[in-house]
Amino acid sequence: MKLKTVLLWALLILPPLAPAHDLPIGHPLPPVAIDECGEMVLENDDIHLRSWSSAQLAGRVRVVQYIAGRRSAKKKNAILIKAIKAARFPADRFQPTTIVNTADELFGSGFIVRAKIAKNQRRYPWAQFVIDCQGTGAKTWRLKEQSSTIIVLDKQGRVRWVKDGALTPQEVSQVTGLIHQLIR
Repeated sequence: MKLKTVLLWALLILPPLAPAHDLPIGHPLPPVAIDECGEMVLENDDIHLRSWSSAQLAGRVRVVQYIAGRRSAKKKNAILIKAIKAARFPADRFQPTTIVNTADELFGSGFIVRAKIAKNQRRYPWAQFVIDCQGTGAKTWRLKEQSSTIIVLDKQGRVRWVKDGALTPQEVSQVTGLIHQLIR
């Protein structure tokens, strides 16, 4: 009788167990459109924002990093970003896409976050940077707050690999190996 009572209370108190995200392997990335804020575009050293849609991800192999607008989230997968830079994948077949959820940032840090994203856009013009002011991607894809999610897409925009949180060195090797396979 005591065990039943404990289990009943646990079910009432604990949140339901559900996948951390809604991104099944082998399926297309569920569509997201970001009209407010959007993709950073660099033209003659000026940066402006334009509407962005996840439909634009098809055509090249992608590593999508969806991160909260927090330093702690950025640090979680810095090792993968370094590995991607070092690999020098061909830009005609591969592009990294970083989507920053500025709805999930520390209060008052928005100006700093956007300035850092703009600095990275200038430093890495071959990469794609998107600002998600409303957290649309996090809501649609059911991503964790204050985190970093890595999604590998094939040329058709299908999810080939995904993980919420920090990658291990073995997972970084797995992701870069998968990218090599997919860009062939």
